[in-house]
Amino acid sequence: MAARRNPQLNVHGELIHLLSVEGLPREVLVQILDTAGTFLSVSEREVKKVPLLRGKSVFNLFFENSTRTRTTFEIAAKRLSADVFNLDIARSSTAKGESLLDTIANLSAMHADMFVVRHSESGAPHLIAQHCAPHVHVVNAGDGRHAHPTQGLLDMYTIRHYKRDFTRLSVTVVGDIVHSRVARSDIHALVTLGVPDIRAVGPKTLVPGDLAAMGVRVCHDMTEGIRDADVVIMLRLQNERMSGAMLPSASEYFKTYGLTPEKLALARPDAIVMHPGPINRGVEIDSAVADGAQSVILPQVGFGIAVRMAVMSIIAGNPA
Repeated sequence: MAARRNPQLNVHGELIHLLSVEGLPREVLVQILDTAGTFLSVSEREVKKVPLLRGKSVFNLFFENSTRTRTTFEIAAKRLSADVFNLDIARSSTAKGESLLDTIANLSAMHADMFVVRHSESGAPHLIAQHCAPHVHVVNAGDGRHAHPTQGLLDMYTIRHYKRDFTRLSVTVVGDIVHSRVARSDIHALVTLGVPDIRAVGPKTLVPGDLAAMGVRVCHDMTEGIRDADVVIMLRLQNERMSGAMLPSASEYFKTYGLTPEKLALARPDAIVMHPGPINRGVEIDSAVADGAQSVILPQVGFGIAVRMAVMSIIAGNPA
């Protein structure tokens, strides 16, 4: 029986959709990171554009709110010279009961070339990729708890920018891992890129039980989890996805798992601190750390534009 082909890749192994970091070969991840590096200088030009997507139509379909992700995708597409359309979901036909696939069919009839999709339901971008026309490309901008591949990739770009060699690193992911699509994408990417020491830190209610099977060391003690780390990735508490009382209080959480200068001192002296945003100061991270010398939270945002330019330019150049 023939092995099932990854729906993100064409028969030549080239990227045609970005739905998840999971299952992508290392060479594809490295191609995206290398390509992103070539786009960093575009933002420093007087004319911040390259013509790679000229004449292409990119539709941003955000069924779930996200100012930062939608804005960076829009900037990235415009810098590639694409025509960008932001669908107002609150006023669209989906709000009147039209199905997701009918919405996609109608937009495809308007000669869409690419859909950037954010959805509260896990798997929605995969469903769209299965049913859109062969020439249309789909980028997952976050689906439910499942994946946020471009955030995972920009996190990998940030790590490589500051630390160079993935194969010598200890990386600690702290916080609400069970609800975090960013954490899932980060961990899959870290494993694929060969990071030898990956740690997941958080209370038992917020750390999934299947991480050990991926080679991740689970720690419920912050001191153990952060000691001698090269990279510390803090996660936002996803209160909107929690059901029931999973934490005693935000202040108790901060006391145990919030990143303070004292806790950060346990990591390596040159450790970097990352956060996908938006930040809850005084809940996940102390302001002294978020604004401190080891924080690379703001550079992450800038790298995100280059990474999203890389993803869109690569998939648009590959035939189905």
